[in-house]
Amino acid sequence: MAPVATVAPPASVPAQPRNPLHGLTLEAIVTALVAHYGWTELGRNIPVRCFTADPSMASSLKFLRKTPWAREKVEGLYLYMQRQQRRAPSARPAR
Repeated sequence: MAPVATVAPPASVPAQPRNPLHGLTLEAIVTALVAHYGWTELGRNIPVRCFTADPSMASSLKFLRKTPWAREKVEGLYLYMQRQQRRAPSARPAR
């Protein structure tokens, strides 16, 4: 009899509690950036054609999925936007 090969169970995905992008889709990130900045300002911050020349969600996602350096810039701008929103002074009652 030939020995039976055992297959190791797939490794579980490690939790990423310190990764602020964990669980976010690229579409959710781009949607949030467009809602906050608009296409024009987004194109000024990240000068790529998918944001400056006839921008659309579909063309932007297609380009960003194929272009790692552009995706990194988009993720970086998203993290910057999140930090700025957390730092914004909240409406506190006057003393």
